[in-house]
Amino acid sequence: MSTPIAQKLTDISSFTSKLLRKNFGRGPESCQAFLNERFLIFYIQGFLSPMETILLEHSNADNIDISRSIVMNSVLAQLKGILELEFEQDILEFYHDWNYNKNTGMITVVFEEPVTSGDELMILFPERSSLILETERITAMVQKIPDMTEAYRISPKLFLVMRKGILIPLEKALIAKGFHQTLLVTKDDLEKAYCYNEGRFEEILKQPIADIFLDWNLNEDKSVMCFVLKS
Repeated sequence: MSTPIAQKLTDISSFTSKLLRKNFGRGPESCQAFLNERFLIFYIQGFLSPMETILLEHSNADNIDISRSIVMNSVLAQLKGILELEFEQDILEFYHDWNYNKNTGMITVVFEEPVTSGDELMILFPERSSLILETERITAMVQKIPDMTEAYRISPKLFLVMRKGILIPLEKALIAKGFHQTLLVTKDDLEKAYCYNEGRFEEILKQPIADIFLDWNLNEDKSVMCFVLKS
């Protein structure tokens, strides 16, 4: 990665931290940005407010999810303009997820076209086929095998899996009736439980996993999974 890109990522991480602080009343302790080809991922640590900590102690994580999603819509709208200006490329979509018990979070930005040339291991990394097959196996336990699954190595400690065509008829019916948020919260809890309890991801990636993040674009029937390995 060239020095100008590295400095740009540092500046964008700092801007994102300030943007989160402006909208939430407090910023994260750490916000790291990783870029490869058309994917920009922010790994966020230490971002629970005192009120959210109290809600979490009383098992109200769902309420935190709902309130954060509302505020994040504003954050991402502001972030979109800055990122498109900085990288001179349109953004196709955003994803975000939070692991409250670990006080960590993820924001994934998907550009329409590559903003860097990417490295040689982004697509052809050794664990790619096994990671795709294991993701499809776990997805089938909860929903169905995706119509399409792709895996990318964003950095040595960060892997991204994109899925398309995973919603079952019942989920589509719930979406049609307006139960988007309830479905997202339920899917997040359920899929993460299967990933941690049934998945063989650590065996495949040959390192302990620090975090697994999941989010969905329900209207497009798409989803992202981020695996963060321990340092």
